[in-house]
Amino acid sequence: MATIKEIAAMASVSRTTVSRVLNNSGYVSEDVRKRINKVIEETGYIPSQQAKSLRTKKTKVIGVILPTIKTETSGRLVAGIDEVLSEAGYQILLANTNLDRQKEIEFLQLLKVRQVDGIILAATNVNDELVEKIKQLDIPFVAIGQEIQGIFNVLYDDYHAARDMTSLFVRKGHKRISFIGVDESDRAVGFLRKKGFLDEMNNNNLSVEDAWVEKGVFNIQSGYEAMARIIQNSTRIPTAVFAVTDRLAIGAMRYLNEHSYTIPDEMAIAGIGASEMSKYVTPPLTTIDYFNESVGHEAAKLILNRTTNHNKEFKKITSNYRLIERDSV
Repeated sequence: MATIKEIAAMASVSRTTVSRVLNNSGYVSEDVRKRINKVIEETGYIPSQQAKSLRTKKTKVIGVILPTIKTETSGRLVAGIDEVLSEAGYQILLANTNLDRQKEIEFLQLLKVRQVDGIILAATNVNDELVEKIKQLDIPFVAIGQEIQGIFNVLYDDYHAARDMTSLFVRKGHKRISFIGVDESDRAVGFLRKKGFLDEMNNNNLSVEDAWVEKGVFNIQSGYEAMARIIQNSTRIPTAVFAVTDRLAIGAMRYLNEHSYTIPDEMAIAGIGASEMSKYVTPPLTTIDYFNESVGHEAAKLILNRTTNHNKEFKKITSNYRLIERDSV
């Protein structure tokens, strides 16, 4: 394979000019650029990424830390991130924490050692240790889904989405509405969605009995078990259930179907996430679409802004959402 020196000789230019074309830096006339690119194409020259990284002090790699790779949300986020970064000539390096807080910390350090140009983190929760570690990294950083002060953030409007869904139940005539959430250490999904539900219930002068509020984790079985506890522990059976994720809602639906509750006549149900599965359960699930690919686009644009323009001005973006009303409510 040809070297830069040989490329320069064949194109009748200096090695510096060839480097400018390869790195897209410095002025090179259009005629000379075309001549060099033609020689590169004819010889099949591929620049050494390691050598290029040493020259530019950039690896063209962005680390992406996910709480799990098993959900559609993660898949859509990554698709959106990759679409923007690939177009800009970047690659992504994925890290899966499997909802392990300590792994989030470990992956931050690992990605720094790998000398990535930036990190995008879809965090499950935010604590002092995580925030301190991020500040110590001194690497361009974007957080998705959880707000971290002083960091570029792309957020979901969890509070208002939950209020809107609760309002839908109320408009349909429901007064006894139950809730399946997750641990409130997850501020976005656990705290803000629950707060939105409770505030909207209060806004409509509707009470919420303790037995109507349950917690699960991010899987279908957990939704099934939470629904079972609500039914078994309630002196007054609710007429509706709002689950903070589609998976929890689908688990709850399975319990209701197995125990002869007709949906939505005897029990209305809704989730959040607009998963593919939500369209095909019976009846189709009412849900909220957070446009996760677009969220991925925004996160990728922000990280490129930080890495290429060195823009350190704090920025927060809150994404839009859409309530999809189907036959389960």
